[in-house]
Amino acid sequence: MLSVPLVLSIPPSMQLTDEQFLALCEINSDLYLERNLKTGEIFIKTPVGGETGNRNFSLIVQLGIWVKQDQTGIGFDSSTGFRITGASKEPMSPDAAWVRLERWNTLTAEQKRKFPPICPDFVVELRSPSDTLTSLQKKMEEWIKLGVQLGWLIDRIGRKVYIYHHDGSQLEFRLVRGAKLQSLTIRKIKNQSLSGWNADWGGQKLTVKGSI
Repeated sequence: MLSVPLVLSIPPSMQLTDEQFLALCEINSDLYLERNLKTGEIFIKTPVGGETGNRNFSLIVQLGIWVKQDQTGIGFDSSTGFRITGASKEPMSPDAAWVRLERWNTLTAEQKRKFPPICPDFVVELRSPSDTLTSLQKKMEEWIKLGVQLGWLIDRIGRKVYIYHHDGSQLEFRLVRGAKLQSLTIRKIKNQSLSGWNADWGGQKLTVKGSI
């Protein structure tokens, strides 16, 4: 993506409704648009480069396999935007997300078609060369405040993985160059600090494999 997103300022008299903003995103599907809900500014980003796109693809494939095996929720890729009450931007969009099926089924067909008004239970953010670690850490903190139960921030550049829990606690792992992220599983993490989630999350473990 662009190192600095383009910012489009909108006069107060021309602020877009939710329907208009959704339509704007749909007709510009080759761009990633975010809207600052306080100022009305629209941030315009371009698609990621090949290397980051490949890593995102690998992440989505592995999440998809787990989702199919687990069958307790549904997964989303980075093109999905979530409309969440209290968020600083609209839509909020992680690199990958997962929502428990019982929560997803409370939405109407119309809500599912648009930006779903629901906060994911699990999100993953993958740092690209144009991302600063500070900005992604702030985004992860916001995700947790909005209701995310578990978040992974994978920093390939700094060779670290940050695990964020719904209770505000964090875990940090340093990876030796060339190492593979093979031991981080939802089962392992939730058993450490997400008491009561065993039944909700099912019995399948999610292991992220492959060099990051």
